[in-house]
Amino acid sequence: MFLSLRVVFMNQRSRAWFYVVIQFLLIFLLVLSPRMEKPYGDASEIIGLIGLAFIMLGSAVLLYSFLGLGNSLTALPIPRAEGKLVTTGMYSRVRHPIYFSLLLMGFGVILDAGYWPQVIVYMMLYALLSIKADFEESMLREKYPEYKKYAEKTPRFFPRLGR
Repeated sequence: MFLSLRVVFMNQRSRAWFYVVIQFLLIFLLVLSPRMEKPYGDASEIIGLIGLAFIMLGSAVLLYSFLGLGNSLTALPIPRAEGKLVTTGMYSRVRHPIYFSLLLMGFGVILDAGYWPQVIVYMMLYALLSIKADFEESMLREKYPEYKKYAEKTPRFFPRLGR
């Protein structure tokens, strides 16, 4: 409760840095948490390979998303002053493809590790990304009048299949 009150009273830049630091901390915890030796018995190798495929897919989406943002790319969830609203490429399929890629890679880590600490950290990462996206989207709506219409037709984290 106290932590959430302090976050509310931070200025936008401090709040943005807070979210970024916590995000990286959760990613490190996800990757460095203990792993089970053979979490799925005889299927562990196959499920581990599926997990690796999710990690590779997430990495490709991450790179494609970074490139798609061009000059609008920033580490903080605050739109750049000289940036523009990007709604093409991955951004035509999902509003936050970078967060989507982190969730894909995190799911791959869970499959590979097969251990409950990763599941808990993954749920915390998802919750943080949701809060961070709310924060970011409030500023995007303020800066770009067309963002509201874009948000109405484009899913937040997970692209719709068949579209």
